[in-house]
Amino acid sequence: MTLAQPIRSRAGGRAARRALRTAPNFDMLAGLTNALPLTEVMDGAQVERIDAASMDILENVGVVFRDDIALADWRRAGAKVVGDRVYLDRGLVRDLIATIPSDFTYHARDPRKNVKLGGRHAVFVPMTGAPFLRDLNDVRRNPTLDDLAMFHKLSHMMPALHSSAHHIVEPYDHPISQRHLRITYSSMKHSDKMFMGMTTSPKNAQDVMDMCAILFGADYMENHPVTTGNCNGNSPLVWDETMLGAMRAFCKHNQPVLCSPFVLGGANTPASVPASVAQLNAEALSALAYTQVIRRGCPAIYGHYLSTVSMKSGAPMAGTPEISLMNFMIGQMARYYGVPWRTSNTLGGAKTFDAQAGYESATTLSAVMHAGANYIWHSAGWNEAGMHCSVAKFVVDAEQCAMAYRMAQGPNWAGFDDAIAAVSDIGPGGHYLGHPHTQENFQDAYFMPDLFDNNSIEQWTAEGSKEITARALDYARRLLNEYQAPALDPAKDEELRDYIARREREIPAADELNQTY
Repeated sequence: MTLAQPIRSRAGGRAARRALRTAPNFDMLAGLTNALPLTEVMDGAQVERIDAASMDILENVGVVFRDDIALADWRRAGAKVVGDRVYLDRGLVRDLIATIPSDFTYHARDPRKNVKLGGRHAVFVPMTGAPFLRDLNDVRRNPTLDDLAMFHKLSHMMPALHSSAHHIVEPYDHPISQRHLRITYSSMKHSDKMFMGMTTSPKNAQDVMDMCAILFGADYMENHPVTTGNCNGNSPLVWDETMLGAMRAFCKHNQPVLCSPFVLGGANTPASVPASVAQLNAEALSALAYTQVIRRGCPAIYGHYLSTVSMKSGAPMAGTPEISLMNFMIGQMARYYGVPWRTSNTLGGAKTFDAQAGYESATTLSAVMHAGANYIWHSAGWNEAGMHCSVAKFVVDAEQCAMAYRMAQGPNWAGFDDAIAAVSDIGPGGHYLGHPHTQENFQDAYFMPDLFDNNSIEQWTAEGSKEITARALDYARRLLNEYQAPALDPAKDEELRDYIARREREIPAADELNQTY
């Protein structure tokens, strides 16, 4: 990666300076401030039309909250509740979402890696939830805790990734009922970037809060977001007890949650882009409003998982034009309400890291950058509709995010006058390769990918005719060989381990018992 360069020195002559300029740099890029013009496919009247349709859904169709505590909370807040269906007055919704912070700062274990979110401020976060991986030998298999640790280490070393996420892959060598503890510890241990917290049950979410309190301090968490929970809705228009209980655990500790309807366009939404966005918007608003019922002023993020469904097979698709259009529209709606928003990035439905995977991912990446997304999740590794995380795709996706980061910074005008002066020096018919300005700026002027091959066919053949998957896997191996664990306070590390050991004694290990835990 070449965006953040190491400090230069003149010691050792030209060869040493060149080696220093071209040495790998694993320093995390600062949180992105997106300078690109935003793509807005709706005019003001159309934004208000989506808002009005969503509010009509909330008032007249209602949203099911399958959770007795949430229903009682809504009654106290003044909503109409009939059975488990909540009818939300638009005035109540607007009053509640108005208290969500428009931006906030995530605080990492290493304070130098704190990042701001909201407005023009964005972060890249790796994929999560894959039940399989394609490993360092490109073999598709079940993951282990060691595989999860590998991905957390790669996340730590990829400059454009701002988070180690949580269960990038599912560690099958550990009981489901206890898995969240080991996943959270791996996120904390192998990286000092921000991370996500498991929301697989209310008690699991509380375990994450307890572990964060050990790492950061409970009082610190009251005013400092340190992790992120994700709460998926069941489209159409249902929020269940598991997600709502986990949401309460995070919000009560002032930690942000992604309020994410799970949209499969055409299957659980109408077969219409605007109508799908109107339904999704209603679902997201109902959850965002509930975060403020739990705790006024706590941070929350307008979320979604967005796919369209093939009407030939029923399978979810990635990289389609409608997904890009919906991202543009959702970005407009989030800005209309003044809340940060999350999207999914570099999604692929291909079974291997092939051209399909590349096209799907590049299309989505371009769209989310121009849509102005803030929390850019699933930014590395996603393939086979999320069924596996590919090591090769993981590192290439992360480099693609670094390229998008560079683009989103806009043109760099520093040194413009010096560069223009070089035109007079060279004149017609010359070249700039030996000019002092080029020698000084060649490393920074243009992004040079590490993983794409731009050499001649002869050189590529001489070097083994390696295609992108092989080059990426070689690169991942080199990264892992160079990985250095970030320092973790030994006392906190011991306390985290003791907490995990105690909770594992308390939680039944049998998977079938976990169903009621």
